[in-house]
Amino acid sequence: MNLAKLTSAGQVTVPVEIRRILKLKTGDKILFIQNEAGTVTIENASVSAIRKAQAAFGGVAEELGNPSEEEIQSWVNEIRYGKDEQD
Repeated sequence: MNLAKLTSAGQVTVPVEIRRILKLKTGDKILFIQNEAGTVTIENASVSAIRKAQAAFGGVAEELGNPSEEEIQSWVNEIRYGKDEQD
C-alpha cells in the first residue's frame, strides 16, 4: 500500500512505485475512474487510450485480408494526400 498527502491546492505526489507500475513520466495525464461500488482507481491516460483504440480496431486487419504495412501506408497516403505516394 502507498500513501500520499493532499496539499491545500488539491495536489498529490504519485508515489514512485505507482509511477513505475503505471509507466508515468513527467507531463503524463492520469485518469481517475470510479466503479459502481464507489472505488476509485487511477490509470495512465495514454495507455488507456491505446487499449481502447486497440479494442475498437480489433479484427479489422482480418476483415481487410491482413494487409501489409505498405498497403496500409498507401491507404493513409491516399486519404491524406489524395494519391498513392508519400509527399
